[in-house]
Amino acid sequence: MRRVTLFVNGSPRNGKVVAVYGTLSDLLSVASNKLGIKATSVYNGKGGLIDDIALIRDDDVLFVCEGEPFIDPQTDARPHEELTGAHTDWLTLNVGGRYFTTTRSTLVNKEPDSMLAHMFKDKGNKQDHRGAFLIDRSPEYFEPILNYLRHGQLIVNDGINLLGVLEEARFFGIDSLIEHLEIAIKNSQPAEDHSPISRKEFVRFLLATPTKSELRCQGLNFSGADLSRLDLRYINFKMANLSRCNLAHANLCCANLERADLSGSVLDCANLQGVKMLCSNAEGASLKGCNFEDPSGIKANLEGANLKGVDMEGSQMTGINLRVATLKNAKLKNCNLRGATLAGTDLENCDLSGCDLQEANLRGSNVKGAIFEEMLTPLHMSQSVR
Repeated sequence: MRRVTLFVNGSPRNGKVVAVYGTLSDLLSVASNKLGIKATSVYNGKGGLIDDIALIRDDDVLFVCEGEPFIDPQTDARPHEELTGAHTDWLTLNVGGRYFTTTRSTLVNKEPDSMLAHMFKDKGNKQDHRGAFLIDRSPEYFEPILNYLRHGQLIVNDGINLLGVLEEARFFGIDSLIEHLEIAIKNSQPAEDHSPISRKEFVRFLLATPTKSELRCQGLNFSGADLSRLDLRYINFKMANLSRCNLAHANLCCANLERADLSGSVLDCANLQGVKMLCSNAEGASLKGCNFEDPSGIKANLEGANLKGVDMEGSQMTGINLRVATLKNAKLKNCNLRGATLAGTDLENCDLSGCDLQEANLRGSNVKGAIFEEMLTPLHMSQSVR
C-alpha cells in the first residue's frame, strides 16, 4: 500500500495523508472528500500532470486542482502572515462561494470607516483552503459594491434587485453608496397613475363582474368620464371622483355616492331611486328631470350634500331627504317635493316656483330670497319657522 500527502493547488498547508488504491478516479474522489474541493487533476511537486496511478510512488507530495493550472507553492503562494500590510497587496475574497480578486486599497481607501475597511486593515477574515478571505454574504449583491469601491460609480446589471444591494451596503457600512442606492430605488419605482378611468375601461369592469356581485369603486377617479346611459345600480362610488362626468340617463338606483365629488357633472334624466348621496359635493351639477322617487318606498338620501347652484328642474323627489343640505342659488322649478325633508336646509335664493311642497318639512330651513311663485299647494307656516 502506498501513502501520499495531498495539498490543494498552490498551498503548502493543511495537507492530508491518504492511501493510494484503485484508479486515478478513486484517488480524485478521495481528494475531493478530504480537501473539500471538486478535484479534477493531480500534479507532482514539480508541476507534472499525473495521468496514471502507476506513476505515483510511496510518500509522494501531490497537489490537487479543480481545473486551474498548477501553482508552485514555493513561488506563487505566500502565507498571509508574510503580507507586509501595504494597502496595495492583492487578495482574494470568497463571498458566498464566489471568488473576487481585488486590492486592499480598493476595500479600505474609499470608505475607511466602513465595516469592510476595518475587516481588511489588519488581518482580515478567516481564510479557506485557497487562502481566500471568507465573507458569508450574497455574491450577486456584493459585486456592485466592490465595483463601486473600484471606480466610484453605481452600476447594477439587469436582474439584480437594488433592495438587495442596499441591504448589503448597509451591512458593510458603505454610507456614500447607500445614498446613491436610495435615489436609484426611488427613481426606479413606477410613477403613481392618477389618470381618470375611461368609459371603455369601466365598461370592461362592468362586463367582467357578475350581476350578483357588488362592484366597489370607492375613491376611484372617473373625472370627466362619459358614463351616460350605463347601468350603475348598487355600485359603491363612495368618495369617488366623478367631477365633470356625463351621467345623463344613467341608472344609479340604490348606488352609494356618499362623499363623492359630482361637481360640474351632468346627471340629466338619471334614475336616482334610493340613491345615497350623504355629504356629497354636487356643486354646479345638472340634475334636470331626474327621478329620485322609488315606488318601493326607499327614499333617496342627500343629507348634508353640497348642492349649490344645481339645476334640478322638473325632478321627481317625493320623500327625498335633503336635511341640512346646501341648495343656495339652486334651480328646483316644477319639482315634486311632496313629503320631502328640508329641515335645516339652506334654500337661500333657491328657485322653488311651481314646486309641490305638500307635507314637506321645512322647519329651520333658510328661505331667504327663495322664490315660491306658482306653488301647486299652499305653503303653511307650520312647515317653516324661519
